[in-house]
Amino acid sequence: MRRFNARRDKDTPDAFWGLTHPPVFTQGLAGKPEHLLARGHIPVVPTDRGGQVTYHGPGQLMLYTLVDLRRAGLGPRDWVDRLEQAVIDWLGERGVAAARREGAPGVYVDDAKIAALGLKIRQGRCYHGLSFNIDMDLGPFARINPCGYQGLAVTDVRRAVPGLEIDLPGIARDLVDRLGRRLA
Repeated sequence: MRRFNARRDKDTPDAFWGLTHPPVFTQGLAGKPEHLLARGHIPVVPTDRGGQVTYHGPGQLMLYTLVDLRRAGLGPRDWVDRLEQAVIDWLGERGVAAARREGAPGVYVDDAKIAALGLKIRQGRCYHGLSFNIDMDLGPFARINPCGYQGLAVTDVRRAVPGLEIDLPGIARDLVDRLGRRLA
């Protein structure tokens, strides 16, 4: 991802990489050790994205957004808004009222975080991206202060939309399509 971003030029197409990770805690540049409460057997990986500590694992869509924001005429806040809105719209189409929170990037259903953002922007080009909890074991979030917030509740799509047939690759394609349209 860093190599892709470092080697790209003004003509390199933007890319979205959708995947899931094995269980891992990632510690962003603003991360504080006291937010990692009990790592247990889960590795902790320092990363160069913004933000604090979070958890990634099976059943979570990690969407890396390798986007030339300068070429798209977008600032960092514009891109954050577009990422959040793509998730809010996707959930809304399934009957779930989701929202942003001032000063706490991400998407929330009621008081629980369902999607988190962590970005790195270098020379106007973004990498890292969005983690969207789809159908996962939320237990590891109790071992951290997610995104640096003590006691922050988290949820996933399976809990927010009971009975929805979960198609993680389909969700990834849908979000990529939405974000591609937001870049146009």
